[in-house]
Amino acid sequence: MVAQQTHPRDLWRRDLGGTAKRVAETLRLYGPRTRAELVTLSGLSRPTVSAVLTDLGGAGLVSEKVGAAARPVGGRPASVVQLTRRAGVAVGADIGRRHVRVAVADLGHAVIAERAARTDFDIDDRPADALELAVTLVDAALGDVGATRVDVVGVGLGVPAPITRDWRIGSPPMLPGWADLRPADELNARLGLPVRVDNDANLAALGEYVWGAGRGCTDLVYIKLATGIGAGIVLDGRLYRGAAGTAGELGHVTLDARGAVCRCGNRGCVELAVGGRALLANARQSHPQLQNLGGLIELANGGDPGCRRLIMDAGTQLGYALGNLVNLINPQRVLLGDELGAATELLREPLQRGLAETALAAAAEAVQVVQSALTPRAAALGAVALALGIDTVPFATAQ
Repeated sequence: MVAQQTHPRDLWRRDLGGTAKRVAETLRLYGPRTRAELVTLSGLSRPTVSAVLTDLGGAGLVSEKVGAAARPVGGRPASVVQLTRRAGVAVGADIGRRHVRVAVADLGHAVIAERAARTDFDIDDRPADALELAVTLVDAALGDVGATRVDVVGVGLGVPAPITRDWRIGSPPMLPGWADLRPADELNARLGLPVRVDNDANLAALGEYVWGAGRGCTDLVYIKLATGIGAGIVLDGRLYRGAAGTAGELGHVTLDARGAVCRCGNRGCVELAVGGRALLANARQSHPQLQNLGGLIELANGGDPGCRRLIMDAGTQLGYALGNLVNLINPQRVLLGDELGAATELLREPLQRGLAETALAAAAEAVQVVQSALTPRAAALGAVALALGIDTVPFATAQ
């Protein structure tokens, strides 16, 4: 039997029996499911699943209602089972160069609270302050829904740098102020909660895959277009990180081997042509009043010829770099996100021209270029998915 009165973290550690934990973990990973889907996904028999659901329901850990199944089955609407708030909540935190964003979801995969703040400092200069801000926002978001840290079963954290398999910064020049830190351990020490960490572009891809423009797509690339350029890759329904955590570092693909030296140490990187710093530096030659990328995009979308040309040229360069990636992994969809994602309509045509010049015709024609559905929330929601463990299973196969 499941204990009737216990805290969520204790429940997931010890209170659920073997079969009950297996069913509950299936619901945690895959979200609301029909009984038939639970049988398939858990590998348990129908009578066993039914008995477990009765037990979990009696403890207030699952609810069941008639509704649309996660996968259409025809006939009458199926009864859908999901974990309740009593089972706990998951937290995601996205620490960007100039922002921190937090999201909270229940274990039924419903996002129930979000908080965000801009910083007046670059997070690379003050990692401790960025982490403390994340803690403040986590507590505030939990308070918004009447929860506390005791209710949290896991935390996901996103940072703007590659992460190695032992959760260290994989390329120290990308985030030098954090080079000697283990970000997950740092946040764990402040929150007293289990923390998993990943690159923010990877998490944005995961967030779009679960909740956004990547739903139902087993092979996709999310392009983070902001101060820096990054990419998150989902292959065959799984987040792909690479051996050293650097898969998807599109911003550091070389476009010009004799070009300027990039912060990563290489020459002529995509980021030097397409990144926000480069675009703003060029735009300020004729618009010295520009404060940020948002202002540049607003002028471009409003018809300013110089700003439009900068954005469109950036699209072409991005297409050149993306062509090799499209050839290698043949994605169904490319999602343009973060700040420059708001200029997708200007970027799309030149990007596709660049793709056509560097990718195989079949691969270029097969890929769909779309705007992110979750920007600027994608990485924070992906961090929630990381906390839920969704990255560990081929989620799309059960949709």
